[in-house]
Amino acid sequence: MYKCAIIMAAGEGKRMKSSTPKVLHKVCGQEMVNHVIDRMRSADIEEVNVIIGRGAELVKKGTEHKNVTYSFQDKQLGTGHAIMCAGEFLKDKKGTLAIFTGDAPLIREETVKRLLQFHEDNGFKATILTSRIDNPTGYGRVIREKDEVARIVEHKDCSEEELKVKEINAGMYCFDIEALRDSLGKLNNNNAQGEYYLTDIIGILKSENKKVGALITDFEETIGVNSRVELAEVERILKLRINKKHMDNGVTIIDPSNTYIGSEVKIGQDTIIYPGNYIEGNTEIGNECILYPNSRISNSIISHKVTIQSSVILDSKIGEETTVGPFAYIRPESNIGKHARIGDFVEIKKSTIGDNTKVSHLTYIGDAEVGENCNFGCGTVVVNYDGKNKYKTIIGNNAFIGCNTNLVSPVEVKDDAYIAAGSTITKEVPKGSLAIARAKQVNIEGWVERKGHKKSK
Repeated sequence: MYKCAIIMAAGEGKRMKSSTPKVLHKVCGQEMVNHVIDRMRSADIEEVNVIIGRGAELVKKGTEHKNVTYSFQDKQLGTGHAIMCAGEFLKDKKGTLAIFTGDAPLIREETVKRLLQFHEDNGFKATILTSRIDNPTGYGRVIREKDEVARIVEHKDCSEEELKVKEINAGMYCFDIEALRDSLGKLNNNNAQGEYYLTDIIGILKSENKKVGALITDFEETIGVNSRVELAEVERILKLRINKKHMDNGVTIIDPSNTYIGSEVKIGQDTIIYPGNYIEGNTEIGNECILYPNSRISNSIISHKVTIQSSVILDSKIGEETTVGPFAYIRPESNIGKHARIGDFVEIKKSTIGDNTKVSHLTYIGDAEVGENCNFGCGTVVVNYDGKNKYKTIIGNNAFIGCNTNLVSPVEVKDDAYIAAGSTITKEVPKGSLAIARAKQVNIEGWVERKGHKKSK
């Protein structure tokens, strides 16, 4: 049967007190609405329509890579009105429509699949996702007759008996598209708020003796975000859920409550992650890596058996059995080879570093190609910027760069070359040569006393 989905994402989110639309606030590194879109895709729903309103262009920009379509809700006139605004999307469609909210990112793939299956297997015209909680104060109650839903009653309208019901409406649904389209035409806004409520569709269907079902799930999955406090709570829950998944797959996470892993990160078996690490984006980490405390890794590929200490790695690749840090900074578009050493207070920018090359400490390499088996002494600087343009440095295999060397780009150091400490290199260094580019030392006897700089005891 054909399936499609609508995600309601038009709300302003006033309680967030933000210029960013509520659904674009991130949870575990990804916008809330994109978490929900991903759950729809993983449940085999290909066609997804996002209802946008306040901050429409920002929401479009934040979701366009997800290959969705959009409907526009120009005025905030309720959930029923939001679905009315998707009329063009629903036109001529037959099958099942899933409706979810863009501010509830904890919904699980298996729950979406279960809801769709339950809806279709029982021939319901509408199916409500519900949960049971001990204190349902403030929530709409789901009133059942046997296995079907009789009505949804808002808390303020509940009778004394209805107040005892602990099953609540999660605000997520499946509908038969044709039945929904017909009922939308009968919806009115004759209420105190002057809004069109999607929940009223349930009453319309029941008045026509249509079957309406309800599927219970954990309350945690249905939590919506309306404030920064709730955003933090959802972050906490999803973070622990993600960390548990990795631990179940063979990753050691020493302190899950203080380890932050994005929802799209992949990590291999027997990798050990210490507290304070922040791993985000499309990062992939291989097997048997060790991530000591307090590193940030974003959109990077970390190969097997890499060791990282207190460093930042952005949009780069690290080869097998390489060590990074402490306090190294690997900037975007860098590619570090195998068995390499990137040490403390080293910065690599848009450069390739060959296998077995050691850049141990206090060195900057930018816009460079560095070969294999090279050694960089402390304080080396690739001088890649002249104030207007950036230039490239090429260093061959087996080169030795002495301490406190400046390599003024564009320049090339050939294979097997040596550079003496303290040199400023502006010309090519031939293969197998020793380059010395520093002023000859001159000692001026008695200068300190003659100039009056001698310090008294």
